Amino acid sequence: MILSGRGVNAVLGPTNTGKTHFAIERMVAHGSGMIGLPLRLLAREVYTRVVERVGVKNVALVTGEEKISPPNARFSVCTVEAMPRETKVAFVAIDEIQLAGDLERGHIFTDRLLHLRGREETLLLGSATMKSILIQLLPGITIVERPRLSQIFYAGQKKITRLPQRTAIVAFSADEVYAIAELIRRQRGGAAVVLGALSPRTRNAQVGLYQEGDVDYLVATDAIGMGLNLDVDHVAFAQDRKFDGYQFRNLNPGELGQIAGRAGRHIKDGTFGVTGRVDPFDDELVERLETHQFDPVKVLQWRTEKFDFSSIAGLQRSLDAVPRVEGLTRALPATDQQALEYLSRYPEISDITDRPERVEKLWEACALPDYRRITPAQHADLIQSLYFDLVRRGTVNEDFLGEQVRRADRTDGEIDTLSARIAQIRTWTYVSNRPGWLADPTHWQEKTREIEDRLSDALHERLTKRFVDRRTSVLMKRLRENAMLEAEISVNGDVFVEGHAMGQLSGFRFTPISGMDGPDAKAVQAAAYKALALEFEARAARLHASGNSDLAIGSDGLVRWVGDPVARLTGTDHILHPRVILLADEQLTGIARDHVAARVERFVNHHISTVLKPLDDLSRAEDLQGLAKGLAFQLVENLGVLFRRDVADDVKTLDQDGRASMRRYGVRFGAYHIFMPALLKPAPAELITLLWALKNDGLDKPGYGDLIPVLAAGRTSVVTDPSFERMFYKLAGFRFLGKRAVRIDILERLADLIRPLLQWKPGSPARPDGAYDGRRFTTTTAMLSILGATPDDMEEILKGLGYRADSVSAEEAAAFLGAQTGSAAAEAPAVAEKGDDTVDDADQSVEASAEGEAPAAVTEEPAAAVAAEAAEPAAAEEQSAEPTEPKPVLLWRPGGRNDNQRGTGRPGGDRRPQGQRNPAPREGGEAAGEKRGEGRRDDRRSDNRGERRDDNRGKFAGKGDRQDRGDRKDRGPRPERDNNKSQPARFEAKPPRKEKPVDPDSPFAKLAALKEQLKK
Repeated sequence: MILSGRGVNAVLGPTNTGKTHFAIERMVAHGSGMIGLPLRLLAREVYTRVVERVGVKNVALVTGEEKISPPNARFSVCTVEAMPRETKVAFVAIDEIQLAGDLERGHIFTDRLLHLRGREETLLLGSATMKSILIQLLPGITIVERPRLSQIFYAGQKKITRLPQRTAIVAFSADEVYAIAELIRRQRGGAAVVLGALSPRTRNAQVGLYQEGDVDYLVATDAIGMGLNLDVDHVAFAQDRKFDGYQFRNLNPGELGQIAGRAGRHIKDGTFGVTGRVDPFDDELVERLETHQFDPVKVLQWRTEKFDFSSIAGLQRSLDAVPRVEGLTRALPATDQQALEYLSRYPEISDITDRPERVEKLWEACALPDYRRITPAQHADLIQSLYFDLVRRGTVNEDFLGEQVRRADRTDGEIDTLSARIAQIRTWTYVSNRPGWLADPTHWQEKTREIEDRLSDALHERLTKRFVDRRTSVLMKRLRENAMLEAEISVNGDVFVEGHAMGQLSGFRFTPISGMDGPDAKAVQAAAYKALALEFEARAARLHASGNSDLAIGSDGLVRWVGDPVARLTGTDHILHPRVILLADEQLTGIARDHVAARVERFVNHHISTVLKPLDDLSRAEDLQGLAKGLAFQLVENLGVLFRRDVADDVKTLDQDGRASMRRYGVRFGAYHIFMPALLKPAPAELITLLWALKNDGLDKPGYGDLIPVLAAGRTSVVTDPSFERMFYKLAGFRFLGKRAVRIDILERLADLIRPLLQWKPGSPARPDGAYDGRRFTTTTAMLSILGATPDDMEEILKGLGYRADSVSAEEAAAFLGAQTGSAAAEAPAVAEKGDDTVDDADQSVEASAEGEAPAAVTEEPAAAVAAEAAEPAAAEEQSAEPTEPKPVLLWRPGGRNDNQRGTGRPGGDRRPQGQRNPAPREGGEAAGEKRGEGRRDDRRSDNRGERRDDNRGKFAGKGDRQDRGDRKDRGPRPERDNNKSQPARFEAKPPRKEKPVDPDSPFAKLAALKEQLKK
């Protein structure tokens, strides 16, 4: 056991001292050589470097799972476990010898550094902590200490999201590594992942992802501390405790220093620190890490190299041997020894292992690594199956091997599934590389290697997809290279920068795709905006030169250019001139922004003045004077519709010239409204609704935009929705009348139908359909047709307009109308004369009504009348309980201000002469009719707020009505009434006109003169 260190050189020092590079240079200087490395991953890296120096034919790669052995190879790169116990090569090097103190693998490193020698030179590489123990165990050894080429400094504690670029984050469990990598992907674009459980090919691919700059962060276990050459500027510890196979423990300073030493590269200094989940390092530890002062290794793990294969018991006794040299300690049972312990308990194993060759074969089988990380018992069962095949058949059953390989040959599944399959295929890769275990080892070596590579590539793809945002990583790499990013915009506005989708460009606003946040994402967006700067300017130029057909104003208040929003409208004090606010990013600046703003404003003004041309012309009219100008101003303010009752005094005072001048601008003086028919179309109504909503914050109010389709469909009336903003009905050209809303122009047509019915005189020939007694009328089919309404709807509409209903039985109505026939001949001339006075134009008819003719317009219902009628429902309910009578006939009349004073038993009073009263009592007909109208009174009152009372509304009643009211104070009986009971009562539809000077320029005066000439 007394060993010599003569001819052995030890190059010791911290990380980044160039030890591995020095060993490669020394090896290729000899005719042959062998170097042992702690990881298959690192062995692959060194193999590539040696191949670059001496050629692929001269280098062999030997690991437990992989073997590349050219026939005349002079140099071998191995894992320490794969190094032979004896060799004849000229040069031998063993790297990371401080692992001889590792509890799990240390005995292997100890055996190689004590016994494996090169013929000409033996080189040991490792930490300076090995100096004293090497001098103790190998007297005469030459120690060379190399200083670190760069320094490392403690950077303190930082959150993971604030770590600098080119950082390696270290954790000690797969779950923690994955969680950190996911966080970095969301915040910083992505991270590479390095785990000991990954296959070497996958780890190489992940390290390459980091080394090539596709990602700036590496999340790894302490595997990166084993000599991986990485361009790391900062090492951050996310954990400082690990499970070493036996227990959870804190990392010692030497282990921390090994990992922290990966920061910095060659002569470039590095930093190390902790994340927010780890307590900051104390000052003493920081100083030791910065100066690389660590406790020396005092003992090495040792296991005998002399095995007793006489029996299983003998083998176990040899494994339990203790070292007799100070500085060595017997290693804890490794995986192979644990498997032997389990197998020794199986009787079938004891029975078949009856000679030394089989004991040795059993020990060889126990060396199978536990890649799958399963329980020792399960691992022992697999070894048992292999051992039985080797003993009974001489080779492993290839049918069994093929079935196991086939199960692992699938690339579907997620990261954990693929990792499990890789661990399984690595087991069979190891089996295929064991000499003498298979009948056709070459086939299975190629097969398992191919499957492992395929699974490794699939795992790398899954890791990259999950933990790396390729778009952000590539763009960040180009930014670091200070390269000008190339942007491309598809026809639908998708933005691609360097071939990666970045977001959507709509008009002059760029919207990044979701999932981009953090400082790096902001940098990428800034780069994208920079690349889009030229596109913004080009778009601004195209918009400035575009025609009006390329622009449109939507019902949402957005101005769109070829479909993309470029501005939005907001309300101002002037409803026809909304404010334009550009929807553009800050990158649209200077002249380009001014051109866009000017073009959009020009379009908005042109669009409003075109679609609302009648209203625009009226607002600019300079030939209107006096009351006409004031009335025009009110009409513009109310967007083209005024209730006539609201301006009754102004209209009555307005002379014919003023009216004529307003008519030239498309204004119509209707019975119920002063309005502009040209605006009662879908396009103007939609724009009017939008302008009102902009000024009154109405875009979100219920009912906005819902009435325009109704108008476009040609509906003349519609059932109202109580949840809608009532103003929207008026803006869309409808009059809100309780449960129904009717188009304004249709209401004026209704007035044209009602007017002759109220102007007709009893006894006149050719009684119009619906005329009754000159002051009342019944609804006709023509009325229902133009309104598109049912009789019940008609009641709602007429009551909403202020008409009042008197109900009579059908027999009474028929008898009364029959009585009118006798006097038709006598009244024919007078009726003809009155018919000649009728003016064709609806506006002129309304104006004539102001001069004393019977109008169709109604006045405001007095509040007292509503209060009086509110007491009627109870009586109506009592009457409705009686036997059902034939449906009465409703006689409609204009409502008067004294309706609440007429009669006590009938709504509206009974103003007919005594001789025409119904001898039979009416059983609820009138009350029921009024009850149906009560639901509309509140709406009507709210609709009539602010109305001016018309002093002349008394003129709107018929002559008979005037006679009923009377002006005299004496209400005594009149003899003439009793004397004339036998004669049919005569009613006139209008009161006598007051004499007034005739305007010779009036069209009515000219018409009257023409009538006089015709009479002569």
